[in-house]
This record gives sequence, C-alpha cells and structure tokens, in this order.
Amino acid sequence: MIIVGIDPGLSGAVVFLNTIDRQLDIYDMPTVEVTRNGKKKRELSAQLLSNVLSAHVVNGAYLERVNAMAGQGVSSVFSFGRSSGIVEGILAAYDITTTLVTPQTWQKSMEVRGGKDGSRERAMQLFPMHAAMFARVKDDGRADAALMAAYGEKMMK
Repeated sequence: MIIVGIDPGLSGAVVFLNTIDRQLDIYDMPTVEVTRNGKKKRELSAQLLSNVLSAHVVNGAYLERVNAMAGQGVSSVFSFGRSSGIVEGILAAYDITTTLVTPQTWQKSMEVRGGKDGSRERAMQLFPMHAAMFARVKDDGRADAALMAAYGEKMMK
C-alpha cells in the first residue's frame, strides 16, 4: 500500500510511504518563481505537483489542515491557503481519498516532541534508512510529510 503525506507549504514536501518495505519517495514541494508587481515570489506549481502525484499509485493521502497563525501577514496566509487548496484539488482530480489532519493530531499520535527539530528527529528515528533526507534544519517539511504518511499508515491499519 502507498500512502502519501503532504506538507502543503512552499517549503513543504510530498512523501510517498510504501507500507510493505517502508521505503520513502521524497519530493520537495514543487515551486516556480513568478514576478508580480516587480517582485519575485515563489508559488506552488500545480503542473509539477500533478506530475509527481500521477507517477504513483496512491491508496490514501494525509494532508495537513492549514490555519492562519498569529503574526502572519495577510499575503502569506493567502498564499498558504491557496497552496493547500491547489494540493487538495489535484488530489481530488486523481480521485485520491484525502484526510485532512491538524498538526496537533498527527504530532501527538507520532510522538513528536520539540517543534520542527522534533519532527526531524522523530522522522530519523522512524526511517533511519532515510535519515540524511531529514538532516538539515530546512528539511522540516520533508519530516512533517513523512510523519503524516506514517500517521496515515497507523490510521489505515
């Protein structure tokens, strides 16, 4: 069975977990650089994400439920929500059963302690063969997505 975990942020990731051999296929969230009002910005590439998802036969998806956080600017909240909506739409287009899960829910279930570094640490513990993929501080999106896939495996048993 293949379960996909997705952290929908621009620094997020898409992780496919093969529940039989515990192998992970890890993809950083595909983004493109666009220019708006003279400023360069990154945004999610729907086409590239679609290509990543279409290359796998998926039995279920676990997508982080996003909410606005205190201190975030209006445009960043809008961008984050837009990215999440694009991901959800592509999953629906491929008829992939999708479960939205809050960070608090999957982190508690996967015994994550210590925020972003805690996610990376826990992912390294659960997937030691892939520890190098979670080694850098900026790999927290990969770790979150891998842990959501593992959460999905736990929920589907």
